[in-house]
Amino acid sequence: MAYPYRKQPFKTLYLTYEALTTLFVRIPLWILLGFPRSLRPRQSWDLKRTVMVNIIRHLFVVQGRTGALRATPDHRAIAPGAHVSGVWVSPVPNSLIVGKLNQWAVHADVTSVRIPGYWMYKKGAELKVASSPKSGEKVILALHGGAYTRLSANPDDPTAAIARGLLKHVDNVDRVFSIEYRLSSGKPFQIAHPFPTALIDALAAYLYLVNGVGFSPSDIIVEGDSAGGNLAHALTRYLVEYKGTPGLPAPPGALLLLSPWVDLGQSHGCIPGGSALTCPASDYIHGPSHPSFKYATNAFIGPHGPDAAEINPYISPASLNPSLIVDFKGFPRTFIVAGGAEVLLDQIRTLRDRFFRDLGEGNGVREEGKTRYFEVPDGVHDYLIFPWHDPERKDTLKAIAEWIAAA
Repeated sequence: MAYPYRKQPFKTLYLTYEALTTLFVRIPLWILLGFPRSLRPRQSWDLKRTVMVNIIRHLFVVQGRTGALRATPDHRAIAPGAHVSGVWVSPVPNSLIVGKLNQWAVHADVTSVRIPGYWMYKKGAELKVASSPKSGEKVILALHGGAYTRLSANPDDPTAAIARGLLKHVDNVDRVFSIEYRLSSGKPFQIAHPFPTALIDALAAYLYLVNGVGFSPSDIIVEGDSAGGNLAHALTRYLVEYKGTPGLPAPPGALLLLSPWVDLGQSHGCIPGGSALTCPASDYIHGPSHPSFKYATNAFIGPHGPDAAEINPYISPASLNPSLIVDFKGFPRTFIVAGGAEVLLDQIRTLRDRFFRDLGEGNGVREEGKTRYFEVPDGVHDYLIFPWHDPERKDTLKAIAEWIAAA
């Protein structure tokens, strides 16, 4: 059962027990066991990384029993704070929710609403909130991770470290816009905001950048990490498939997928020797059969049923289910990042191969045509979030910067 200690007083009692045992038992034990390099999950890891991965993994276990450990900003308000530049984003006009997206929205009883978004700026940049773009300026639309059920677009959220890293390393990007899309939830909590809620909210953000701020679609880089990578792909797919719809902007100039969660089903979960079975020992997230994964998937899929996680190309573009029909023709140039120690590695490689199949021209080992693939051998899931994951983090950001500059 997911979240067995979500109610008081059991939540407080359980968290007290976990805090004491983690501080005085688990961490000393992890340090002791991490001293011999042969006992570390990856031989290249130092002791600090070994212990940090264990701590974060255990925090995920705890959250899977209690729910969120702290309140985070959500779509209902712009959270105040130092250096927070929040704006309200208008709902998507009904005329731009068309085709399959309209069918899914009707089925799930989802409508577009006003939601917050947050601007982040390069250090030293003198820009007013939502000011018109300079000539040739590129902007990043950031879609945060969190399994569609947690975390936030707010600049104080852990995933905002990615935006800060991009702003620091990418010369021709002075600002990032992150949208506070509505999070999904399911039993034992209130059922709310299933697919395609987040996709409609991401579309609202894209329309805001084009129609509200004045960016050309060709100057927009859609970026997403983990579940945000899933959402970045879905937004781009919608803009590609319904290109030419009156009032709908063209697809973005580039797509940046960081440890994307691109198979919400079970098709990669039982591959002998696959990352879903071998990498839970080296990653902080669990495999697709774990209750936390199943909760997030069920909350997101909602009324569409489990088949949607297997055969819907907007939800699982990397699914190995033979009934899935998917291609990437018409997609913009794309940069895909993966960690060699992460649970999602196999599904990300499947996505890579499909991009290469449809967009590649065979001109390199790690780069083919319009698709660039960057895999860090011993990187964990979403490693760009963590400042202790250097030099891989810095090397990846530099590679992304070079790729963006080469456009």
